[in-house]
Amino acid sequence: MTTTNAAQAFRAAVEGLRMDQAIEQLHPDAVFHSPIVHKPYVGRDAIAPILLAVGQVFTDFRYSAEFGSDTGHVLLFEANVGDRQVQGVDILQYAPDGRIGEFTVMVRPYSAATELRTRMAAMLDG
Repeated sequence: MTTTNAAQAFRAAVEGLRMDQAIEQLHPDAVFHSPIVHKPYVGRDAIAPILLAVGQVFTDFRYSAEFGSDTGHVLLFEANVGDRQVQGVDILQYAPDGRIGEFTVMVRPYSAATELRTRMAAMLDG
């Protein structure tokens, strides 16, 4: 698998709401940096519930731009969380085997990030 293929497969899976396929693109020891939790999640199994919940929390999700290099990809997205519009980026860094080894999400504005935190907490804690 080439690194570009991992990013393309991840993007296609997320856009198609096939989060199980997006999860497959993560290295088993991947690290996820959340926009709302200070401690990283380590391992595909720890990250999976988050991606599954995101697939339900975001509505009208779409990637609007993509920037890539040999070491990673940045995917710009727009979506809604409740009545809030959110803009964010998925920063994907590749592991040596070509899968996604590090995954960082950043979102704006603050009010949308707060709504995201509230809804994700309800899904993951409940």
